[in-house]
Amino acid sequence: MNAPARIGVYAAGLAVVFGASAAVAGAVVPEQTVTAWTQSTQSGVTEEGGMEHSQDGEAGTEPVRGLSAGQDGYLLSEVSAPDAVGSSGELSFRITDDEGAPLTDYAASHEKELHLIVVRSDGTGFRHVHPQMDDDGVWSLPWTWDAAGTYRVYADFVPADVSDGPDVTLSRTVQVAGDYEPAPATGTSTTSSVDGFDVTLDGDLRAGATSELTVNVTRDGEPVTTLQPYLGAFGHLVALRDGDLAYLHVHPEGAEPTPGALSGPAVTFMTQAPTPGRYLLYLDFQVDGHVHTATFAVNTTEGAGSAGAGDHGRDDHGH
Repeated sequence: MNAPARIGVYAAGLAVVFGASAAVAGAVVPEQTVTAWTQSTQSGVTEEGGMEHSQDGEAGTEPVRGLSAGQDGYLLSEVSAPDAVGSSGELSFRITDDEGAPLTDYAASHEKELHLIVVRSDGTGFRHVHPQMDDDGVWSLPWTWDAAGTYRVYADFVPADVSDGPDVTLSRTVQVAGDYEPAPATGTSTTSSVDGFDVTLDGDLRAGATSELTVNVTRDGEPVTTLQPYLGAFGHLVALRDGDLAYLHVHPEGAEPTPGALSGPAVTFMTQAPTPGRYLLYLDFQVDGHVHTATFAVNTTEGAGSAGAGDHGRDDHGH
């Protein structure tokens, strides 16, 4: 069986397993979220058993990332983690190649060989961390869950043998037992307060077009000009599509800062929303050696693009 066929069989099996687990997931996440996740997984499988490399089922468009355990011949193993709130343990997983062998050679992307993103189905509990890999290709780090629910776990990386290609983003879901308390329903928000900092988000997120988003950081009403480099930039932005939590491509504007450089209060990013809708944004920024995370929720706006969007090239190794 050739590599694409093997991947297709695996993806088809994943869709069946995911569908069978939907009833369990429905006990801890909204029904519409489970449905969206199931459809997203199934949409990545062709009738011939291969992987569909398209965005939202439309041929010829860039694939939305993070909705499948498989991409470009790479597979994310099942994620091992504590299964209940408050239980200390280890979160671990392995990436395998199209021959089923552990992938152990990675290219650094934003200063790390692998970025691990974890978020609950309602958009809460966001974590962006960096596990360590052992000689057998197993990535791991100490882990404790703070709240029950269904979580999506993303592994974002660049294989060393295709270091000039785009990031690979694979994901799995993990169920965490306990008393589930859903987050209060919210609309949109372009302001966020965290650890004494106030962060505002300016710009329009446009569907189907590259747009510019700028964050401004203040503290006690004063601009913060002591932003430190974090992961090769003065800020790191993750964007997820509300509902299925598709992983969007976002990258910072400007040259990579030199060690010891400071900036602020503004950091600009370029991103593209694949479809109209609501998106969840998470900004990591560093001041005085401490990383803080601001959160936003925005709706896309109509239009072909934002001012100057066509003048910016895309860096496929960014986020």
